[in-house]
Amino acid sequence: MFVYAVPGLFLLLFVVGVLRDRRRFGNAVHLGLLVISLSVAVIGAHDRLPPVAVALLAAAILLVPTLGTLVLAVLLILNGRTMLRKEGRSLPNLLSLLVGLGILGLIGLMVQAAFTHSRTLAVLVGTLLLVTGYVAFLFVCFVGYAFLYGRYGRLTAAGKADFVVVLGSGLIGGSRVSPLLASRLEHGRAVYERQVARGQVPILITSGGQGPDEHLSEAEAMADYLTERGFPADRIVREDRSRTTEENLTYSRAIMEQARPGYRCVIVTNNFHAFRAALLARSTGVNGHVVGSHTAAYYWPSATIREFAAVFLAHRVVNFGVCLLIGLLGLAAWWRL
Repeated sequence: MFVYAVPGLFLLLFVVGVLRDRRRFGNAVHLGLLVISLSVAVIGAHDRLPPVAVALLAAAILLVPTLGTLVLAVLLILNGRTMLRKEGRSLPNLLSLLVGLGILGLIGLMVQAAFTHSRTLAVLVGTLLLVTGYVAFLFVCFVGYAFLYGRYGRLTAAGKADFVVVLGSGLIGGSRVSPLLASRLEHGRAVYERQVARGQVPILITSGGQGPDEHLSEAEAMADYLTERGFPADRIVREDRSRTTEENLTYSRAIMEQARPGYRCVIVTNNFHAFRAALLARSTGVNGHVVGSHTAAYYWPSATIREFAAVFLAHRVVNFGVCLLIGLLGLAAWWRL
């Protein structure tokens, strides 16, 4: 049973972290380490498993890293083409395509290293694989925990809230609410109506400033969208200074604290953005959790990669430090050839 001691430790860290604050990226990492250590423990105990379970385990170990990676690359490239066709050419819309091509490029280097027997190329590929493995591990942790947090957010929205904060996004033509933003507003309205049905009448805060290419603030356009569809104008407060998600939350927090000290709130954004918004809510001291509205399936891969990149860069010292260490180890291995 000692083999399960490490998974037990990560399980304890995960549970304690979640109980302390669900809005922590460390919870995602602990969950990932729990899954890996538990998998290793199960593999180590394969002699006590039924033959069918051993066969399935072996198939998973062989197929997931090989065939699964190739399939993932192809799907990302196809999604990138869809993004360019439906959303236009921009760097954010290219992300899934670039990641897919990067995976295929790495696979190509691996094949070349195997056929050329070049030690230098083998060290380079090994180093790239370690860096990619580290980033991929964090990405899987991010996606897995974001999914769990999204399920928790639905339960949170059912509790008492003094405010519903809807985060803004860009306007079409500088004045019109986009389908993405409309999804947030409709979900915010649904959260508000559930609160009213329970006897709680919260304030809805539309949060978003005016960009250089916009004719009015996002907060004003969002409020107009809601009131035109029958939402009570006296229950809307506009936060119209923010330019980023962090500012959305910082300025909305000031409004809420001034109006009602000890408030509780529900923050509404799109589902792909919910976990990063939750991390920022924690760092800015907002007393509330985040719920996500529906997003078109084709939009998910690029949007999720973008959200992960932002979280990765938010912890750049640690992450770049690990990548640099791996690079130095690869350089040392090459030097000893």
